[in-house]
Amino acid sequence: MPEADGIGGLSAHLVQSGPIPLDARLSVPRGELHALIGPSGSGKTTILRALAGLYRPRDGRIICAGETWFAAQGGIDLPPQRRRVGLVFQHYALFPHLSAENNVAAALGHVPRGERAAKARALLAQMGLADLAARLPATLSGGEQQRVALARALARSPALLLLDEPFAALDARTRRHLRQELAYLGQRVTIPIVLVTHDLEEAAALAGRMTVLAGGRTLQSGAPAAIMARPASLEVAKVVDLQNLFEGRIAGNEAGETVIAWRGATIRAAPAAFPPGSAVAWTVAPASITLHAGKIAETSANVVSGRIGEVAVLPGIARIVFRADDAPDAVFVFPRPPPGIGPDLPRPGDAATIAFAAEAVHVMPLTA
Repeated sequence: MPEADGIGGLSAHLVQSGPIPLDARLSVPRGELHALIGPSGSGKTTILRALAGLYRPRDGRIICAGETWFAAQGGIDLPPQRRRVGLVFQHYALFPHLSAENNVAAALGHVPRGERAAKARALLAQMGLADLAARLPATLSGGEQQRVALARALARSPALLLLDEPFAALDARTRRHLRQELAYLGQRVTIPIVLVTHDLEEAAALAGRMTVLAGGRTLQSGAPAAIMARPASLEVAKVVDLQNLFEGRIAGNEAGETVIAWRGATIRAAPAAFPPGSAVAWTVAPASITLHAGKIAETSANVVSGRIGEVAVLPGIARIVFRADDAPDAVFVFPRPPPGIGPDLPRPGDAATIAFAAEAVHVMPLTA
């Protein structure tokens, strides 16, 4: 994991055995939007609250913008108002009796009183809300309220911006629009941004890197595409909801390839450092699978015979489900062009064969 910039970045290690177990590491350089993903109860919101000073872990440290905010061993625990954190909640938390402008101005206590209104209006203008400054929250749409909340969070000139499921309560169209605005904001600000989300598409679209959590533990950190392509363990692969995920046992190494015993068959993979007999997980990217009608001639690729299970035509793509003959519960899923663009799609029940290269197979341990 790269270290955060000592001047403007965030570096955190939070540890405790209970009541909420934590063993989480986080490193976010200046200007990076970093996503935290994981199932419910994985510790995402607890970590966010600890960074903001709203929750005190038993052990660990938090350093941001070159300042130690928390160090259990040194007895340092800065209160929230001294941490210069901008926090945006899922449900906005706007003052209902204040206008959009006054909601933002309420966070400008560090600015001379006579300059607050102009500063608040400037922040709203950056969010595209210049014409709505006098409106009360109840008269604004969900997306407009969220942009007011974001302007208020930025009003503090924060050293760290925390976003707790900021788009979860919005409709799909508004969510897409605000994602674009957040991506643009991430290009303009030079502070670390931490986004808590359960939406992998959101994390992949917005984050330069992401951290995968489970049970309060950091399982893996890296670029979203890299984690999706090469998860560190079966545990990570399940959290990011990978398809074509199977378990097997290392049979050995032959001709520069790792050989996996799987359901009475042999799967060849790129070289992997596992001793023979090791229980492992393996996955193959859907786009790496080729489909053939019936049996195919001998090939150097991995070959699995079976039948087509389902064919779902989705906008712009078709989704094929394939079930192996020797393991009917082993399901492979892969995309194909929709009708009218490529070859005719197979039909459910058709005998078929799939093939994929050893280089397309990623092998991983069962646990991180």
